[in-house]
Amino acid sequence: MDKLLEILGEIRPDIDFINEKNLINDGVLNSFDIIQVVIALNEAYNIDINVEDLESDNFNTADAMLQLVEKLQEG
Repeated sequence: MDKLLEILGEIRPDIDFINEKNLINDGVLNSFDIIQVVIALNEAYNIDINVEDLESDNFNTADAMLQLVEKLQEG
């Protein structure tokens, strides 16, 4: 989680990713932010986030993003 929070903090240091629970639904992250997050996660974790994975539930919280990363790492 620390690595993920560091990545997210580099992209949007103004957001409290630990406590924010509706990053997508409340418009905290915009589409450009999501593109940056996807690219950063793909590179940092050596995964491929596909179009099918681009659901708001996967990006609404840092926990959800971590679960997505772990799922994709498993295979």
